Amino acid sequence: MGLFDLKGKVALVTGASSGLGVQFAKALAGQGADLAIMARRQEKLEEVGKILEGMGARCLAVKCDVLKNGEIKAAVAKIREHYGRIDILVNNAGVARSLAAESQPDDDWNAVINTNLNSVYFVAREVGKVMIEQKYGKIINLGSIHSNVAMPNRHLNAYCTSKGGVLMLTKALASEWARYNITVNAIGPAYFQSEMTGAVMGSPAFEDVVKTYCPMGRAGREGELDGAVIYFASDASSYTTGQLLCVDGGWTAI
Repeated sequence: MGLFDLKGKVALVTGASSGLGVQFAKALAGQGADLAIMARRQEKLEEVGKILEGMGARCLAVKCDVLKNGEIKAAVAKIREHYGRIDILVNNAGVARSLAAESQPDDDWNAVINTNLNSVYFVAREVGKVMIEQKYGKIINLGSIHSNVAMPNRHLNAYCTSKGGVLMLTKALASEWARYNITVNAIGPAYFQSEMTGAVMGSPAFEDVVKTYCPMGRAGREGELDGAVIYFASDASSYTTGQLLCVDGGWTAI
């Protein structure tokens, strides 16, 4: 069995109907994992499921709104009943808002914090119960370069706050659950193409932003997050926990 082999493992990916969630699911399937994919859009999930099954993976598509704790509990129970276990969690669901703090409506702030931070905790909590019983688990949260740094003139106050919270939640859960043979880590992407980043990356100013803040001078490309998620999902990271790995072309190095 290879160091990065995931054969016989069951991986749950949230926010898996599009964007990075699809990329993460494909990366895990490529290493032999069976998948459970969660999101609100059932039709989109079914489409992704066919892609994963075409790669040779078993796949269970589960409709779930991660803002609703009852749906999270029901989804995790369904996945456990179907597969018997959950070995890997990729906590990927997220949203962004770009509004100046002095004029940002409360609902926008709450939407970002609830989706990007609170749901990460609630999903991890339910899956963590399964992993504690198993005495094994690999939890991978989606942080961001904005877990560590902000950006002038982009009005990302809620987003940066939520992703900073994800970093500290990752550390807290890692220290709490290490005794159960559960590792908890986070990936911190810079800008990759997705539904969430489409408007930003499509703006004329984006190229200037990337050239200013990213030493490599470009956005991330499809597949460039695969190594990080496979590392944290596999036993190659058996002694790594509580860490944020930024995949950012050097963005956070300057």
